[in-house]
Amino acid sequence: MYPGLACHLLGIQSQPGLERSPFLGAIFEGFVAAEILKSQVSHGKRKELYWFRDQQGLEVDFLVPRANARFWAVEVKAAKTVSSSMAGPLMKLERAADGRAIRRVVVHRKARMQTDMTALARGIEALSMERFAEEINAEGA
Repeated sequence: MYPGLACHLLGIQSQPGLERSPFLGAIFEGFVAAEILKSQVSHGKRKELYWFRDQQGLEVDFLVPRANARFWAVEVKAAKTVSSSMAGPLMKLERAADGRAIRRVVVHRKARMQTDMTALARGIEALSMERFAEEINAEGA
């Protein structure tokens, strides 16, 4: 669902209202999904966006196929400040990926005065939504 429509249907009418909403995380995740799909369509690619969950309960928000049998594993957090604990599912996914080429990313909202933090854990990047959108578009999703 598109974030604007979701906010309208939930009666969220302002940024402060969204900040207080228990649906902020789900709305932000929907926004990230929409940006990924928008990038794919604008680059003439097939719309492909997957969610990952294994039998042990490991979940990752999105798997985004890329060129040359690579993919991005994306964990979405509505927080403005990221911590290494947010990288947990992506760290576990590395073990399950059998050596496949994966770019592991935590996408988060950016605080007004925050500088971009890129290294969250070994092999895992933290990208603000703005930076993520730039990179996914630059690679031609």
